Amino acid sequence: MPLPLPLLSAALFALCQPGPRTTCVVDGDTFWLQGEKVRLADINAPETHSAGCPAEQTRGEAATRRLIALLNQGPFELVTEGRERDRYGRQLRVASRRGKSLGAQLVAEGLAEPWRGRRSDWCALLAQDSAPR
Repeated sequence: MPLPLPLLSAALFALCQPGPRTTCVVDGDTFWLQGEKVRLADINAPETHSAGCPAEQTRGEAATRRLIALLNQGPFELVTEGRERDRYGRQLRVASRRGKSLGAQLVAEGLAEPWRGRRSDWCALLAQDSAPR
């Protein structure tokens, strides 16, 4: 069942566990809300389930924890900007609160990058960040 748009939602989010999912966070850019899987359309966060290296896993876990905290701070709006769904059937939405994107907050905190139409190699990006200068 599609989420009505715009949707102003307040729900209690936790990390998704195995089994049926209703309202929980999968990773730093994907969550379930009322039984619908939602992908934040404006960002790309590091992977946690198929991370390419330990640094990506660590950053992905931090992004996941932060997304849980951001979603739990109160009602937020979900808006479609561009495509309705991705190739995996997830609803593509920008989540915002008081006109500010939650995804942009993750980007500002170094836990995600703006969506550029493809996933980046987080292991290479994080290795560059930690290289001596």
